Amino acid sequence: MLSILEDYRYDVLETLFGNVEHCIVVVDRSGCVSYMNDSYCRFLDVQKSTITGQHVTEIIENTRMHIVVETGEEEMADLQKIRGDYMIAHRIPLWENGEIIGALGMVLFRDTDEWKIMNTHIKDLLLELETYRNQMQQQNGAKYSLHDIITSSPEVLQLKEKIRKTAHSDVSVLLRGESGTGKELFAHSIHHLSERSTKPFVKVNCAAIPEHLIEAELFGYQEGAFTGAKKGGKPGKFQLAHGGTLFLDEIGDMPLHAQVKILRTLQEGEVEAVGAVQPQEVDVRIIAATNQSLETMIKEQRFREDLFYRINVVQMDIPPLRARRGDIKVLSKYLLQKVCDRTGKRVQDFSPAVQDFFSQYHWPGNVRELENVIESAVHMTDRKVIGYEDLPPHLQSPSHPVRDGQSLKMVVEQAEKQAIQLALEESSGDKSIAAQRLCIGKSSLYEKVKKYNL
Repeated sequence: MLSILEDYRYDVLETLFGNVEHCIVVVDRSGCVSYMNDSYCRFLDVQKSTITGQHVTEIIENTRMHIVVETGEEEMADLQKIRGDYMIAHRIPLWENGEIIGALGMVLFRDTDEWKIMNTHIKDLLLELETYRNQMQQQNGAKYSLHDIITSSPEVLQLKEKIRKTAHSDVSVLLRGESGTGKELFAHSIHHLSERSTKPFVKVNCAAIPEHLIEAELFGYQEGAFTGAKKGGKPGKFQLAHGGTLFLDEIGDMPLHAQVKILRTLQEGEVEAVGAVQPQEVDVRIIAATNQSLETMIKEQRFREDLFYRINVVQMDIPPLRARRGDIKVLSKYLLQKVCDRTGKRVQDFSPAVQDFFSQYHWPGNVRELENVIESAVHMTDRKVIGYEDLPPHLQSPSHPVRDGQSLKMVVEQAEKQAIQLALEESSGDKSIAAQRLCIGKSSLYEKVKKYNL
């Protein structure tokens, strides 16, 4: 019956798209090719009979069809480079009974000569755009945009929508999340969408500046202000960010004496350099980030409460990777392509054992750790598919005794045990909180704790 149904669907697609000039492809929920019309097959020089069932990334270069399936977000009029030329691509998710069952892609072009003229024009425009983009990046320092935040997680999609709603204003934003969750990407994205996007984006890592130098770094200094001061003085980060955005990363590590001056600067709109007689007006938007509990630090008198309320006008909590496991697959594909583009290696996919391990591992270093693991594996592998033995040694320790060919049950149980142990540690043994972190019921958690003798 299933075969008849599949044949019927294929016949419908062939009737609709078989004779159109535009290139049409349909993929299933796994990103594998279900249908490709004759125009596309001729353009790619592939046989229709051999490509069905193959993953779309193996057939179409620079495709994003599998990403559309993962995210459920359509991509219209997107430029895609295929066989050396730029095409205009539409990618539309296909839904059935509220679930994504695949995606339809359409590549638009007319006759070859007309397209070559158009393609030459597009290449010229893109080169010009890239020149302006590089100049803008050198000028304002912001490298990432909202498009660089790859996700299918409802929580992160809500955060992206929150950025769209608040980026245009000048309100201070506090980004909260564990190390490696991508707080800097969110800060760049806010700046890019703001009215200050053509002005500087200046980042300050508060944890990396020695305490005795932090005032000079933030507020600048005048010539002769102290021994070793640079001739002519030096502007601080606030002065450099004038008119733009100042990103205070790891603000929880800011010394108390510097917090006082920052608060005064935000309240008065002026900064006083070390050794200066007169204050200088500054206009900056503050985006702060932390992986610490500022509320706890306030109770311990290590962070000023008035500064906390000043920077925490809009709060964005970025969930850790283990809390949005649906993103692991789509991020892995995206990061693999990114690393391969940077290194020039042609690695296409991950083995089933690696995919299972990725989906169950607790990722304490979050997205940053995932990217580092993939980059290491790309350099270590000699094949087109990354195997478990290509992963970094610390993931192949006795605590992660997985190998290609071992039973999936063993892989899942080992990873499940580690995830539960971590959740219990992070919740100080509170099983209710641990169950919430793991997105399972409390009774299920008790059963698993008993099963693994935790």
